[in-house]
Amino acid sequence: MTDDTTAPASLADLSIEDFIATMPQGMGALNERMGIELVEISPDRVVATMPVEGNTQPYGLLHGGASVVLAETLGSIGSGLHAYPDRVTVGVDINATHHRAATAGTVTGVATPIHLGRQMTCFEVVVTDDRGRRVCTSRITCALLPAERFAG
Repeated sequence: MTDDTTAPASLADLSIEDFIATMPQGMGALNERMGIELVEISPDRVVATMPVEGNTQPYGLLHGGASVVLAETLGSIGSGLHAYPDRVTVGVDINATHHRAATAGTVTGVATPIHLGRQMTCFEVVVTDDRGRRVCTSRITCALLPAERFAG
């Protein structure tokens, strides 16, 4: 990786471990608590897994909010890859349609870009169960803000 004084030219060329190390709080406490693990990162596709166990609602089904957390994570990472280094992403809209229940195993989220602009991005995130069945479809829109607004 790089030292604290040199930022990488592109986030897309980093390994997953090095990419996570560039983020101020790694994957973030919520993602860690939910067991979200990045599998693939590129400008065209971001993939992660999440266990169903520990992320269920009172009836033992995968919580819809857990699917949305996974979707927001993936869409935000994809937006960040696109926006880097001049801009920082902030989510402004997310929606989700829950198609079927998941009760065990692992779900996988795959984010692909719908729109990659200078000021806004939009990603579709498809969450599937271990058998490849669609559990949830989400769409996330992120605004791209000037990075200097967030500089220390």
